Amino acid sequence: MQIDRKIRWAFILITMMLSCVENSDFDIPKQDCNSDLEANIGFWELDAYFKGETIQVQEDLIIEGYVISSDKDGNFYNVLFVQDKPVNPDFGIQLEIDLRESHLFYEVGSKIFIKLKGLFLGKSKETLKLGGTFSSFGNISVGRLPSHKVGQHIFKTCDAIDALRPTEVSISELDSITLNTLIKIDSLEIVEEELGNPFAVEGEDSEWRLKDCEENEVLLLNSGFSDFYTEILPSGNGSVTGVLQKDGKNYQLVIRNKEDMNFVNDRCPEIITEFTSTQFFISELADPNNNSGARFVELYNAATEPLDLNKWTLRRYTNDKSEISSSIDLSGFIVEAERTLIISPNATEFELVYGFPPDMGISTNSPADSNGDDNLELVDPFGVVIDLFGVIGEDGSGTNHEFEDGRAVRRPEVIEGNPIFTFAEWTIFNDTGDSDTIKQPQNAPEDYTPGVR
Repeated sequence: MQIDRKIRWAFILITMMLSCVENSDFDIPKQDCNSDLEANIGFWELDAYFKGETIQVQEDLIIEGYVISSDKDGNFYNVLFVQDKPVNPDFGIQLEIDLRESHLFYEVGSKIFIKLKGLFLGKSKETLKLGGTFSSFGNISVGRLPSHKVGQHIFKTCDAIDALRPTEVSISELDSITLNTLIKIDSLEIVEEELGNPFAVEGEDSEWRLKDCEENEVLLLNSGFSDFYTEILPSGNGSVTGVLQKDGKNYQLVIRNKEDMNFVNDRCPEIITEFTSTQFFISELADPNNNSGARFVELYNAATEPLDLNKWTLRRYTNDKSEISSSIDLSGFIVEAERTLIISPNATEFELVYGFPPDMGISTNSPADSNGDDNLELVDPFGVVIDLFGVIGEDGSGTNHEFEDGRAVRRPEVIEGNPIFTFAEWTIFNDTGDSDTIKQPQNAPEDYTPGVR
């Protein structure tokens, strides 16, 4: 009976102890704060202190800042990101530390002092780093500060934890934002082709593309060791809060936890970027008798509104070929209403001959470099042939679609393309063409009218 009573009391004691623990972090260490230290150098001064090579700080310098990262959910590992102010920061740095569960010591929003003497200072691309030392083939760089030294250099102040307020920006404003600071971007969503993926591939860093409703993009960087890496990326639209980093020219957002992605809105409405028009067509082809370098293709928009040529193509079928010999992607051009687009295979020569530059300069052997016996096809973004010059599979020599040493110009009454070559829509000059054409070679510049319809 006495043994049973002891067991019962032991069970009650254990239950009471466990009931005092509000969450699973019952092993949080008690850490003394420090109010005796005082910063004597700022972040920008520290940046100026770095002279291009990794060095060990020898002076008694102290810097203060605010912790913005957390390894609680595993998306950050052995690193602390610290910015100079809790709101509207001007600078952010990276601390390399060999300390797991660092969030138990330095919570998000904590104000900390960093004793710099003895730490190594370096830079990786645009990121200023502090930590221990790492040597590879004689080259010294910043590495992880050993765990037993972390407490000798990083001190939590006795100030109350600040409520960090991330800097709210748009993707187009990222060039003006300091790296390694906490930011928030609204109205983001995972691009459609990457929906359904997990936050990360196991054991790997994974990048996913985020876009706003104007099609601007930024990358989301997640760790394959995070607690949430197996969960599926959210499919809606909303805000993302994270630490801003950069890899080459690409900006990256690193979240602390999946709650940093607040996707509660509907996705952006679809933006239509491909347009078609039957009023965009080939208006002039040039193969000058006196200068092959002055060849060109002129396209014309007869509509009363501009036309975006995103994903439009101009194809060439050389001689009697039935397969495409070469093509030009016209994406990036917008042709104003009742205006031309001139394409030249030799932009320098074109400008010397005609007195102004072409809209598009490309290479020889392209659709703009035909010697007069080839066939050309203008195709819209949806694969529909809008206009055709010549007969595909038929060499133009000696036919009514030969413009060798000459010119093919669309008659002024034509205001639409035609997917079937119709000789009556053209006036064609050449040296050896069919009897219905004009056997009169043309010379540049006097016999041509690029840019004039």
